[in-house]
Amino acid sequence: MNSPRSSSVAPPSELPPGAASDVVQETIQLPGRTVRMLRPRDGAAVLDELLAEDDPDEDRLPFWAELWPAGVALADAIATRPLAGRRILELGCGLGLVSVTAALAGASVLAIDRSPEATAFTAVNAAGNGVTLDTAVCAFDQPERLLREAPWDLVLAADVLYEQRNVPMLVWLLPRLVDATGEVWLADPGRAMLSTFLAAVDASGWRREQVGTIHRLRRQIHS
Repeated sequence: MNSPRSSSVAPPSELPPGAASDVVQETIQLPGRTVRMLRPRDGAAVLDELLAEDDPDEDRLPFWAELWPAGVALADAIATRPLAGRRILELGCGLGLVSVTAALAGASVLAIDRSPEATAFTAVNAAGNGVTLDTAVCAFDQPERLLREAPWDLVLAADVLYEQRNVPMLVWLLPRLVDATGEVWLADPGRAMLSTFLAAVDASGWRREQVGTIHRLRRQIHS
């Protein structure tokens, strides 16, 4: 896996206005495929615009505005998986690298994020790579659609433990998204909340395997 390379491009009309539409294209070389992703050139400028609003919404803080290493690692891990026909949910999709990679591998993907700017970028990035996927603006504590469409074959999440409040929500939500045949793959760079999350997962009876920064979870079904 090579480091992403960036170049300037003209922004598609579907992207949000302002600093978010001043974009560069990142080229990410994954096993067996190349993925091209648009992202804001200056995440700090996107944040400044949000904070200048009369009543800025903290759910729109631009955590989504860059390609985080955990997301690149998770995309790398699924790039060559046999995903054709699989139903995949990505939690906290950000710019959409993981979801786009899964769609390129043949999966049917729903990518969700609490930020509408993130889902807009994900849709544009999917189109730019010649694939389609579904997106939804949805927070972890508003999971009605996710539960309605469960069980999912694979739930993916990269670097979603950056806030303490996410831990109990995910501990509650994840076992409701997959059955005994499904998996959860969560990539984390070692955030402070990771140990708390893993302890709760273990106490809940998940089977857990760690491969690098990726934690693969399966539900324990007792006879």
